Amino acid sequence: MRTEVINVRTGSTPTVRDITREAESFVDGQGDGLLHVFVPHATAGLAIIETGSGSDQDLITALDELLPTDDRWRHRHGSPGHGRDHVMPAFVPPYASVPVLGGRLALGTWQSICLVDPNGDNPTRQVRFSFLPG
Repeated sequence: MRTEVINVRTGSTPTVRDITREAESFVDGQGDGLLHVFVPHATAGLAIIETGSGSDQDLITALDELLPTDDRWRHRHGSPGHGRDHVMPAFVPPYASVPVLGGRLALGTWQSICLVDPNGDNPTRQVRFSFLPG
């Protein structure tokens, strides 16, 4: 298995950051196999969604509605509502797997691999790419 960790700057506000290009670069020329993407953080996740058409902001809005940043959470350290950030990975998991065919991601036409980070307390995240040849 080939693996690599990249650092991704997400900033200080909730964000959906497209990391498809980084994933494409990682699998380029690798042949057939499986790309596994993992975020080793308790308050971030990965989603395969369409970006650029407003879906990325729609995801943040949906998370805000589903998991409000208020004082209902028992987990209370960090910024107000931070407890919801620790619940979010149950809805947006910290991993995704994508088939790789001929060294290219086998994503659908409008699909992108996105890092979802609702936690502004950590402006930089790590993402681990692992390639399993087939």
